[in-house]
Amino acid sequence: MADRNSFILAVVLLILAIVGIVLVVLPTEEMKQPPQNMYGIVLDAGSSHTSVYIYKWPADKQNGTGIVTQHDECHVKGGGISRYAGIRDGAAKSLEACMEQAVKVIPKSRHHQTPLCLGATAGMRLLNEVNAAESQRILKEVENKLRSYPFQFKEAVILSGQAEGTYGWVTVNYLLENFVKCGFVGQWLNPGRETIGALDLGGASTQITFETSEEVENESNLMELKLYGQIYRIYTQSFLCYGQDQFLRKLLAHLIKTQGVKSQVIHPCYPRNFSVSVTLGQDVFDSVCTKDYRPAQLDPHMTVTVVGTGDYRSCLDSVRQMFSFGSCPYSKCSFDAVFQPSLRGSFMAFSAFYFTHSYITLLTSKTITSPYEMEKAIQLICNMTIAEMMEKTKQSERYMKNVCAVSNFVQVLLMQGYHFDEVSLPSISFRKTAGGASVGWALGYMLSLTNLVPAESLGLMKALPSGPWAGILFLFIALLFIGLGHLLMIYRNKRTQEDMV
Repeated sequence: MADRNSFILAVVLLILAIVGIVLVVLPTEEMKQPPQNMYGIVLDAGSSHTSVYIYKWPADKQNGTGIVTQHDECHVKGGGISRYAGIRDGAAKSLEACMEQAVKVIPKSRHHQTPLCLGATAGMRLLNEVNAAESQRILKEVENKLRSYPFQFKEAVILSGQAEGTYGWVTVNYLLENFVKCGFVGQWLNPGRETIGALDLGGASTQITFETSEEVENESNLMELKLYGQIYRIYTQSFLCYGQDQFLRKLLAHLIKTQGVKSQVIHPCYPRNFSVSVTLGQDVFDSVCTKDYRPAQLDPHMTVTVVGTGDYRSCLDSVRQMFSFGSCPYSKCSFDAVFQPSLRGSFMAFSAFYFTHSYITLLTSKTITSPYEMEKAIQLICNMTIAEMMEKTKQSERYMKNVCAVSNFVQVLLMQGYHFDEVSLPSISFRKTAGGASVGWALGYMLSLTNLVPAESLGLMKALPSGPWAGILFLFIALLFIGLGHLLMIYRNKRTQEDMV
């Protein structure tokens, strides 16, 4: 009876082992193993400062473009790299702290695969116009510094204004999931949405970019992009010297030229009774953007006092004179004889547009939904004293003194320059971030750059991870040997009993 029970147990173990092994090793439906992350670094070398953005995306790619998210960011202390003209190693040393942070936050195993690039914008474009040798020296110095880090250096270049506008448009539409989005079951899908336009206002230039089906009469304004398997045809234009900082210089230069070079200059856009001293060279005329206003006889070391009057109407008139709305060599123009097709769809405004809009709404408690409301809000701001503005915003005099001027500049740029009106103005959303990432050109640049990064194939695994799967297979094999061993013992015992008989 005991032999019979042992035999049954051995057979059961054998059957269980064989069935288990068959189930584990037979081909099953394979699962996609989440890929590891790849990383990329973009240095946004603007006219006023440099920001370092670190992005990451799955090692596999979606139709040739990485699904990129912002992993970290770092703001370089000091001014933009163009401000280090004539200062040996200054631009390179300024980047060290942020680059050391990048070394720490990116996994060491990915360092050698991480693309690293620097894009310089309008500040370096201006320097390149007046001193090409110095701009190239700074770029080479920065490149040598970036090559010293354990990343895959790609480039350190001065971006064209059109490229800056295009990459900003890519960023906006990517963050709003107009190109691709994550579906209900975790797959990336094309949502079939309309793209929106991008409005960027930096320190030295401003950009407008949007998709258009109209004929683009100036070929330099036309860009075609392929992202996530789709082709996009967009209009883009960058206006150098129409960034916030350079425009304020131009406005002051215009006022000095109009009133004459004297010890006191009246500024209708500064708050009433506010005054500040400026040096004619470094604060006003030492810029390619103000060369047309420079007096014939100028002492660059002369100091003048600028006194504010807070006069909205006079401020608006002065700002308008900074634009040329006259002759247009095309069927339609924005300003300064630049072609622009009709506006289409919604827009996102970011960078200094966002901060200006924030100050307007904070100071006036008004929601801007029409040109009329914008005008009334700016009138209220221009009538405020510097103390009232500082109290309401908790911001320093440095920023508040220019709110009236910049608000009027944005009003003229949007309404008369780009031709937004009662219908289209409400379509503009003013944003600083979206989807956890800063809105600007850097992410769009990274998205385009990922097309150059080789994709890693997806890892495939059984329904169980490899460790537990191997353990279970080992268990069934052990049961097989135990069953066979048990049967062998039974057989030997039986042969021994037969021999004794």
